[in-house]
Amino acid sequence: MPRIPYADVNDSSLDPDAAALLAKLPPLNIMKIMAHGGKAFGAFTRLGTALLYKGKLDPVLREMAIVRVGILCNAAYEVYQHEQISRDVGMAEDKLRALKVGPDDPIFDATERAVLRLTDEVTKNVKASDETFAAAAALFDHQEMVELVMCIGFYGMASAFLENFEVEIEPEELLAGVTMANKGGKK
Repeated sequence: MPRIPYADVNDSSLDPDAAALLAKLPPLNIMKIMAHGGKAFGAFTRLGTALLYKGKLDPVLREMAIVRVGILCNAAYEVYQHEQISRDVGMAEDKLRALKVGPDDPIFDATERAVLRLTDEVTKNVKASDETFAAAAALFDHQEMVELVMCIGFYGMASAFLENFEVEIEPEELLAGVTMANKGGKK
């Protein structure tokens, strides 16, 4: 049970822009709670969409970082949703499982380890060590580095949001009709 009720598009207490946006989105519980945020709801979804679907960073590496953030934050909803997105972008199941171990799992290559080390340090300490940052910066251009750190921060915020509002994972039958395409993404 969430700590506040899920919003409904007909809720007269919702900001009109938030209600209109909620009506256009798939029926995900995160959106139904986020809609109570008024104007911030639209900004949140625009940033999330930009990070997920309009960035330069390799989608598998991006999803490794996002799922790892969810794991570190104990955010079951975040992990659940992004494990599916990880599969959709082509992440291997063994790597998905290894994210629970972290960057030291031998399955990861040097680039993946650099992403995961950066993710772990930013999530746990806010600022990565010079060594960890330099290792990632040697592999990625400036845009990719900014996107990676923004993903880590954004999904840390999303995890805090999900956990504090106790947003529930949707029943499988509800999600069966929700594809990446109608989540605003591309397959």
